[in-house]
Amino acid sequence: MATNPQQPKERDGVVTTLNVFIEAFTLAKEISSITPAKAVFGSAAVILTTIKVRCFLFHATASLQLTCVIQEFFANEQDYIELGQNCVEIGCVLDRGTQGKGAEHLSQLVRDAINRLETTVAEIESKVKEQSKRNAASRLLHAKNDKEKIAGWSSDLNKILQIFNTELAIDTNVAVSSVYNLVSGIHKIVSGTHDIVLDTKNAVSKSHNLLSAIHQTMVKQQEASDGQSPPAHASARGESPPRPPRACFGRDELIETVVDLAEKFEPVALIGAGGIGKTSIALKVLHHDRIKKRFGDNRRFIRCDKFPASLPHFLNRLSEVIGAGIENPKDLTPLEPFLSSKEMILFLDNAESVLDPQGTDAREIYEVVQELSRFNNICLGITSRITTVPPHFKHPTISTLSTEAACDIFYTIYDNGGRSEVISDLIRQLDFHALSITLLATTASHNLWDYTRLAEEWNVQRAQVLQTDYNESLAATIELSLASPTFCNLGPHARDLLGVVAFFPQGINEKNLDWLFSTIPNRKNIFNKFCVLSLTSRSNNFITMLAPIRDHLRPQDPSLSPLLCVTKDHYFTRLSVFVNPGEPGFEEARWIVFEDVNSEHLLDVFTSIDTNSDVVWDAFVGFMRHLYWHKRRYTVLGPRVEGLADDHHSKPTCLIWLARLSYILGNYSEQKRLLSQALKLVREREDDPQVAETLFNLSDANQALGLHDEGIQQTKEALGIFERLGYTMKQAACWVDLSRLFHLERRLDEAEEAALHAIDLLPEKGQEFKLCQTHRILGEIHEAKREKEKAIDHFEKAFGIASTFGWRDQLFWNHYSLAGLFTREDEFDKAHSHIDQAKSHAADDPFKLGRAMEWKAYIFYRQNQLEDALSDALGALEIYEKLGASTAIVDCKIFLEKIEQAVAVVQDVQQLPLQVTDPISRSWTQHPLSPFLSLVFPNAIFDCTADPLLRRFIPGCLLY
Repeated sequence: MATNPQQPKERDGVVTTLNVFIEAFTLAKEISSITPAKAVFGSAAVILTTIKVRCFLFHATASLQLTCVIQEFFANEQDYIELGQNCVEIGCVLDRGTQGKGAEHLSQLVRDAINRLETTVAEIESKVKEQSKRNAASRLLHAKNDKEKIAGWSSDLNKILQIFNTELAIDTNVAVSSVYNLVSGIHKIVSGTHDIVLDTKNAVSKSHNLLSAIHQTMVKQQEASDGQSPPAHASARGESPPRPPRACFGRDELIETVVDLAEKFEPVALIGAGGIGKTSIALKVLHHDRIKKRFGDNRRFIRCDKFPASLPHFLNRLSEVIGAGIENPKDLTPLEPFLSSKEMILFLDNAESVLDPQGTDAREIYEVVQELSRFNNICLGITSRITTVPPHFKHPTISTLSTEAACDIFYTIYDNGGRSEVISDLIRQLDFHALSITLLATTASHNLWDYTRLAEEWNVQRAQVLQTDYNESLAATIELSLASPTFCNLGPHARDLLGVVAFFPQGINEKNLDWLFSTIPNRKNIFNKFCVLSLTSRSNNFITMLAPIRDHLRPQDPSLSPLLCVTKDHYFTRLSVFVNPGEPGFEEARWIVFEDVNSEHLLDVFTSIDTNSDVVWDAFVGFMRHLYWHKRRYTVLGPRVEGLADDHHSKPTCLIWLARLSYILGNYSEQKRLLSQALKLVREREDDPQVAETLFNLSDANQALGLHDEGIQQTKEALGIFERLGYTMKQAACWVDLSRLFHLERRLDEAEEAALHAIDLLPEKGQEFKLCQTHRILGEIHEAKREKEKAIDHFEKAFGIASTFGWRDQLFWNHYSLAGLFTREDEFDKAHSHIDQAKSHAADDPFKLGRAMEWKAYIFYRQNQLEDALSDALGALEIYEKLGASTAIVDCKIFLEKIEQAVAVVQDVQQLPLQVTDPISRSWTQHPLSPFLSLVFPNAIFDCTADPLLRRFIPGCLLY
């Protein structure tokens, strides 16, 4: 008969299993205090040793014989259990008969009875040992006779027990009161015998299952050695994993990654916040075709949150799930033979329940999990919200769901008439969080809401919508993390700190922890633990959290959160800094670039809570000033401002700053509308300084809209008020404004005179920014006069001031202006160089970047490089559309239309016998093809101020 190559390995497994039980019985024998119990435990150990010897001698050639022996052993199992029961009875009799007596003071009758018991048990043990000395064949032949011998031993015990009871009954008439207090020890010695023997009985019963599995394996080996092929996977007992989810959208690539790792027996940890799909991914892996083929029925799944977090419970559950059948193991040792006997994949789901560093037996469980990960035949997987898993685990990233996958989740549960942008928007608000999307769809389905009604309910209730009729809710998932030992040990401030993080859309900048939470001890450690628990995550130096978690944790009434109110005060203090180029703190105020969304949200909430607070509206003005100089974009706070009552003390100032922001974003019509409202309010209040300030800003709007005469009149009115009030610097600003307006009207001498007036009023120190502006404007004026050298001289002065202070805004406009000068001089290489440098200074200002791209397109337009012109003009238009810069969008589209027309007719135009040499004295705009003359005749000199389209490119027409 051929020897199966797997037999040595399987034999080792059998022997190791038997060793475990022999050691168990031997240990029971050692800890038992009663001699008969010692004998019975010893006998059990001897019998198992006999089986082990048979394994060693005959496994290779006679495994079937061993199978028979095992079967016979089990046939006699009940008889051995009865022996144990007899031992229990003896222990109880000893207990009753000797209670309150010392052994040395018992009567001779009782001593004789105990001696007979000891002799009988010793004889039984001797006969059991004799059985083990028989050869294998004899043992096989006498296996059935063992039953009779066991019955004989049991009868002997019963007889001795009856004699013992009789003698004990006689002895009870003997007076023993004189020694009562001296004989109390025996009761304590035998009190545990009953439990020990019962435990042994249970262990023997459980061993039946293990040895049955050994028997089945040996039968299959025998069949294989006889030429019969066993199935790919032996039938495995234990628990099968739960069924996989019906769908797991957007995770195919991740699932394949985990399957690849599992086939290499790499330990895998799926870490992330509750509800992102960790369990679904694990179950999909366990039911993957490749995993089924590789591991067969040996695919296991343990929900670690379904039993108390202690080492005994963990080991016991592990034993049950893998089918080891070992009850209450103390460590992995008794499970090792089973664990090492076959290839297995095991997932510990919600492992944070047992791996929480602050939990019961956390260190011991951690070490067991680490030991499990070292088995080279086991792929161990973990799903957990905490990152504290043993080393060497692979951590594949659970990325955010795509929009398509997130929508698939929703519509699989509830499709109410096709796909809708309403649902896509809701899913974006949920940060594509899988559980939240599932709950949202389930709630909509249960209530039969259409998509519009669902959106309405979401806007009103939000977190409440994420709860189904069966008490499935996101709140329960989050609260599970908040109940963890690690979180509970963070102290009384932990929940409030989470509330602050949840309040801010961007989360909290890690660099600001010290000044925001200076009163909280161990603040950095607390925030680190938030990340460990997957309640928060780190992104671009911010500690943030998923939107659904934010909705649950943020304070319901922010004004009642002391910690949030302290945080608000810190932000408002930062916003109170006066931001102006050349002033202290200007560069430091660039923090708004990174925290504009947080600041805006804070103001949005607190302006709604207290509309009459001077502090809140002063902070709003500071916020607008920060945006104006460092983060030019629209704000959601506009409706709040316009919704204020006309008599609200802050409304005019807030309207003016909204208008300034609209101006810098190129929406001049909106700027004029807002300023007109403000002017009406300040005139009614007879507030002259505000009237002058509003007129000055209205002049800028009209200048940008091409309404130069109206702008000149408003600037002159503002100048008169400032002169009456004695505001010198404001007067200088008005003169600068007038110089720009005169320049656009081709009143160049008046423009130069106004600019020089401004320089006379401006001191060299303290007003460098305004001086820089004025020199640049003078450069543009001299350029228009064809005084190139004077123009360059003023541009260089402006460059010198801007470079000294590092004013990127002014550096941008100086390069922009020089690009215009060299374009009009047909020095296109220099023009390109300056406009490219202008773009480098506009990296954080989309509107200026759009302006630079548009001028770049114009240079290409002049060079007759129409494809390049079209490309840059389209890029500029895209930026304007993103910004919502309506005026710039209209103008850019006109420019694009002219480029496209030029592309269509340029071939015909190039054949025209037309010469243009003196456009100043002769208006080239009278020609029907005038927009394309600069393309046809790239070397011709022309005056771009004669065309409304081209005039808008003059830097002087832009307000800055």
